Amino acid sequence: MKNTVLATGLALLAGLPLTANAADYVIDTKGAHASVNFKVSHLGYSFIKGRFNTFSGEFSYDEKDVAASSVSVTIDTTSLDSNHAERDKHIRSSDFIDAGKFSTATFTSTDVVDKGNGMLDINGDLNLHGVTKPITIAAEFIGAGQDPWGGQRAGFIGTTRLELADFNIKVMGDSSYVDMELHVEGIQK
Repeated sequence: MKNTVLATGLALLAGLPLTANAADYVIDTKGAHASVNFKVSHLGYSFIKGRFNTFSGEFSYDEKDVAASSVSVTIDTTSLDSNHAERDKHIRSSDFIDAGKFSTATFTSTDVVDKGNGMLDINGDLNLHGVTKPITIAAEFIGAGQDPWGGQRAGFIGTTRLELADFNIKVMGDSSYVDMELHVEGIQK
């Protein structure tokens, strides 16, 4: 009788779907293991590079069920830093991103597509300069595992190109777009 009950129990367990749960992470901005960077053409002669120093976010990721993943990020646009105070003041002004009026930008994913070999398309809505538009971030899963302090981490890199006119941001000369490069390392909650 015990063998019958045990066999029935094992058969029931074997029949259950094996579902993996996505792990939830907070983006590690405190340890400076994440960055939101930009590159914009300067008059068609060179590029200006910079970053947003203040942002926060979280993501959920499961390598076995990438479609169940999600990302949410908030950026403080007043923290724009191109390593030149006067230029930063101009870019933050109403001539461009108007950080005084639109002090935050947000991205919320709508779906994540597994492209294979750790490559992902993260589709979502970007709210920037008071305008919300869908964008796609081409991302790559870098890796995941235990850190030296006993926690779990996961990391990604992503890129996307934003057309400034799509967000009602003034286009000046050859700089009709800005390329974004995102480095994200999260600590599992």
